Formats: sequence, C-alpha cells, structure tokens
Amino acid sequence: MDKNYKFLLLLIAHLLLYSAAASGATAVPAVPVHGRGQWQLLMENVGVVAMHMTLTPHNTVVMFDQLGSGGYHLRRRHRGRRCGKQREDAFDPSCYAHSIEYDVASNKIRPLHVVADTWCSSGSMLTNGTLMQTGGYADGARMIRYFKPCGDRRCDWRQGKQQLSDDRWYASNLRLPMKNDTVIVVGGRGVFSYEFVPKRSPNEGVYELPLLQSTYDRREGGSNLYPMLHLSSDGHLFIFANRDSILFDYKRNRVVKTYPRIPGKGSRSYPSTGSSVILPLSHTNGFRTVEVMICGGAAPGAFSAAKQGRFLKGLSSCGRMVITGNTHRWKMETMPAARLMNDMIMLPTGNVLIINGVKHGCAGWNSATYPSYHPYLYKPKKVAGRRFTVLRASSIARMYHSSALLLPDGRILVAGSNPNNRYVYRNVVHPTELRLEAFVPPHMARNFDDVRPHNVSVYANGNDEAVAYGEDFSVKFVLGKKDDEKKTRVAGSNVVFTAYAVPFHTHSISMNQRLLMLRCKHMVRTADGWMNALVAAPPSQTVAPAGYYLLTVVNDGIPSRSLWIKFVHG
Repeated sequence: MDKNYKFLLLLIAHLLLYSAAASGATAVPAVPVHGRGQWQLLMENVGVVAMHMTLTPHNTVVMFDQLGSGGYHLRRRHRGRRCGKQREDAFDPSCYAHSIEYDVASNKIRPLHVVADTWCSSGSMLTNGTLMQTGGYADGARMIRYFKPCGDRRCDWRQGKQQLSDDRWYASNLRLPMKNDTVIVVGGRGVFSYEFVPKRSPNEGVYELPLLQSTYDRREGGSNLYPMLHLSSDGHLFIFANRDSILFDYKRNRVVKTYPRIPGKGSRSYPSTGSSVILPLSHTNGFRTVEVMICGGAAPGAFSAAKQGRFLKGLSSCGRMVITGNTHRWKMETMPAARLMNDMIMLPTGNVLIINGVKHGCAGWNSATYPSYHPYLYKPKKVAGRRFTVLRASSIARMYHSSALLLPDGRILVAGSNPNNRYVYRNVVHPTELRLEAFVPPHMARNFDDVRPHNVSVYANGNDEAVAYGEDFSVKFVLGKKDDEKKTRVAGSNVVFTAYAVPFHTHSISMNQRLLMLRCKHMVRTADGWMNALVAAPPSQTVAPAGYYLLTVVNDGIPSRSLWIKFVHG
C-alpha cells in the first residue's frame, strides 16, 4: 500500500468522523488494518453495563446489569411518578432501567424493566426464542425471569411464578436435550448443588454435586463459581470447576468419568475466570467427537493478593481435551500473552475469537490491571505453534463485567466493563464503560466479498424456518461473479454449512454456545448463477438441542451473513 493511498484512507476516516459528530450520529466507521480486522464505535452510551448479554431471533440484543449500580436514567419510574432532579431520585434505583434492548439494524436502544437483582446471574434461550434468566443476588437469588422478544418492541421482562430451590448467585446453566425446555442450573456462591427448571416432578428439590465441594477454595473466593458446562453428543454433561472436570449423567445423578486435572497451577473458574468452548462438532464423524478448549485464568493466590493491592500475572496457557472416547489427555499450548476474564466466541469458520479481559489480577471490584486490548484468532486445525494470530487492538478497556457476542452480520458486539463498585466515571484508572462497539473479523472485510456467499435463503417442506431432526432442507445462495467464468467454474469446491447455537454471555462464560458443521448431500449451480444445496439437519437433540440457530454458508473460509433457522422435533 503506497503512502498516498494510506493518506487518502486516513483523510476519509477523519471526514467521516467529523460528519458523524456534526450530525449527532454515534456509529463511527474505522479504517481497516489489512488482515487484522477493524473496530467500529456504535454508540457512546447505552446506559447500562452489559454484565449479561444475549442475541434474540429478532436481531436484537438484551443487556442487563445489577440493580444496585447506575443504569439508563428514566424520566418516570416504572408505572409510577416522575423522576426529578432531587437528590433522593438521583440515588433511587427505580429511576433507572437496569436492562436495555439494542436493535442491531437501527442502532437504537430502549429501556426494559427487570424485577429483583440480576447481579451475576445465568440464562438460556428456550426453544421458542424466549430468554429464561435464573438467579442473581439477594432478593433475586431464587428468581426466574423471562423475556420473549417481539416485533413491535413493546415486550418486557416477566417474572415467573416458580422459584429456584437454592440461591443461585454466580451459577451456570445449560439447556438440556429434552422436549419440555428443561434447563439445569449448577452451583452458586456457597451452594454445592444443581437443580432443574422446570422441576421434573412436583416435589423435586436440589441434588448435591460433590465436584463443587471438592473444588471449593474459601481463601481464594471459591475458585469454582460459574462452572463451565458443555453438553456432550452422548447426552452427558461436561462440568469443569477450578482445575477439575467430570462427565456427568444428570438423569441418574452419577459421575460417568473423572478427567485428568488440567496441567499448571492457578485456577480457571471465577474469580480466576478463564473461558471455554466446545470446538466444532462435525458430521464427518457423526458428531461423536467432542473436544473442549479452556483458555486463561488466574495465578495461584491472585484473589488474596488483589485484596492487598497486588495484581499477579495471569495464565497464558490453553488446554484442549477430547472428552469422548476412552483416552483423555490435556494438550497444552500458549497464548501470545497472559489473559483472564476473556470471552471465547466460536466463529462460523470454525475458528475461535478470544477477546476482552486483562493480563493481571482476578475478577472482582478493583482486582485487575493491564487490559487485554488485542483479540486473538485461534485456528484449531493448524499445527501447534501456528494457531494464534494477534488482531487489531481496541482502544477501550474491557475488563470486569464486559461481554461479547456474535451478530448475524459476522461482527462481534462488545460492551460493558465496570471494575468499580457502582458506576464511576472519574478519578479511577479504569472508569465504568458504557460505549458499545463492534469488532469486524478479518474474514468479513470487503475485499473478500467476491468469494463470500450472498443472498442466502432456506427452504424446508414449505417452512422457511423450522427443520425437523434428520430432515433435509434446501439452501439457496449466490456464489462467484456471473461475469467471471473462471471463478464461476471453481466456486463451490470448498463450501461448508454451519449452525451456531446462540449463547447467553456473562463473566466470560458463553452458556449453551455450540457450532455444528452440517452435511451437504448435494449442490448444483443453476444457469443463472445460483447455488442450490441440499443440507441435512442434525440427527438428534443431543447433538443440537431444539431451538434457534444461526445458519452460515462458508466458502473457502469466508462466511456469508447468517440467517435464523430452527431445529425442532418432528
């Protein structure tokens, strides 16, 4: 790239920034760095720290925080009197919305009303697209709440009639492969049990989980909170806490396997806060091979040291282990730098994006330093030692209580960061962060548009959305330039179809996240340049629990925009 071209790009960027500022717009385009992605500032202030965040099938994003912090200021209390300028109103939580809904297309937000404190809670998306949120703090510790998104944007949070049996603060949950949308809720501060929502019988209570008791470290803030949960394709649960993990049969309340301890010192669970993913499940082995990857965490004694104002360097290691089969061994590798409180996002390409977090300390108020500004791209199929790429850095610190999620257009939405008790904007090293931004991965750059599949649509027995397990469905899309005969002939030789289970993000845990590589049974190009593919749905609910997924067509490593598809029981 010559100097004149670089200068022209910078000049255009500055003009666009000036134009956006003059018009009051908040979306700021960024100058791309070749091969390293780009950042876009979407909004200066969303009003709420995105401690929790999830994407809905209406292409909106629900974000919410705890009730005790600031929030989106309201003109009027929910169904009550106006919020004035007097001191008592300024400190009244009812004068603030602690949850918002962000519309991706319009780049606008609207306040939502959430009941009882959702601080450090958990959630799952149900089959019909409703977000079920469980637990929280104090009066919210046993609450179950629901948010069902709607087209007219008038929907709001609804509190369920039933409650949890135990307090669930810093618990995790996972939707199970059952027809009645059963969710398992595991752990919590001072709680070593799990339970089901809804209950499987009228008098069902909680079940003790010895793993949580044996991994509890009182001196280090627990070190087993927000346990990592993944559904294996055999229907059992992989549960990881602190440094240990098991394969668990939740139907019979018994441990099927005890896995080797992950090598190295330090912990991976809150407040040490590493992150985990299941690597892509593939039709090529019948979805039977399940491999878990865990990255980051805190050094031994990090929690105690942080209380004394000392921030120990975090862990730089990642571990991969196949949890199916009969041989289990952690294969360790090293990230470009130490990291904790990082988010791990599965991309449609099958690669992993590691984003957000810090290099020193642990999770908690004023307990960490040295933000991790650079995302890492991890390519699991490359040889060890060549899997990590350092991408373009953000200018915003995303520390404690930040989150990230994949959008249908391929961008990564990033929000939150509040290392302070309550919302603090001045006289601290890292202020509370209310800016909303998006990271554009390198494969979404415009220079790949001639390779990218376009105009994707899905058809299944006259239903454009719902597909039964094991059923074939049609995917139609445009690939290659019609006027470029050479590209037209070779296009489609390396096309992959992926389905992504949309997760609930909080505290570096992406609950229910899952990526499937689907089988393409047949694909042809029509005379007018369209590609018609026949794709097989997942074979069962243990491979893919029923509900909404993002379907993406990936050509030679370049993904299309994603569209919603729903896998259902026949």
